Amino acid sequence: MSALELEEAGVAAVYEAYGRKGLLDVEWQPLVAGVRVAGPARTALCGQGDNRAAHEVMAHLLPGEVLVLTMPEPEPVALLGDLLATQAKARGAAAVLVNASVRDSADLASIGLPVWTRWRRVRGATKNVRGQVNVPVRIGGTTINPGDMIVLDDDGATCVARSDVNSATNAVHERLSKEDGLRRRWAAGELSYDAYGMRAEDEPATT
Repeated sequence: MSALELEEAGVAAVYEAYGRKGLLDVEWQPLVAGVRVAGPARTALCGQGDNRAAHEVMAHLLPGEVLVLTMPEPEPVALLGDLLATQAKARGAAAVLVNASVRDSADLASIGLPVWTRWRRVRGATKNVRGQVNVPVRIGGTTINPGDMIVLDDDGATCVARSDVNSATNAVHERLSKEDGLRRRWAAGELSYDAYGMRAEDEPATT
């Protein structure tokens, strides 16, 4: 249930509630706008410019997981195209996060499997380096372990450690409840500038 709750909350709320930890701090392109996804990570560390590990990881991919594809140094080489995405969808993946390039973008956007990518570039990968599957990978300053919760939406991507999912979910509930209260106050005309005491701080001292 936590995956669904984190999915509904979205990246910004989860990141803030989790103490501003876990952000995959790079520029992501969702191939389909307006989609929110959360699920446990299934990782593949590909060889540089190579996607053999992206083929191997398909045998490990379970329904509801977010497939995370990366390489030692991100570069605009296509680790994912239509044929691999078709396999991922058939395996029940919730989404794919590609810390490299994808190609066949129009086809990927149409098959019903949400994909986030660093680049869209046709340059093809080799299949000569086995790479590693189900290993920790580091993306955008955050280490992702297999089974950690990945949250994706139009704002980007963030990660919650598997051991922290329950506590993070509780923190998200608290944050959303607080935000609902603030939203009602602002909608009624109250200004955050006053509520947070910023106006008083800016007023010149009187003698």
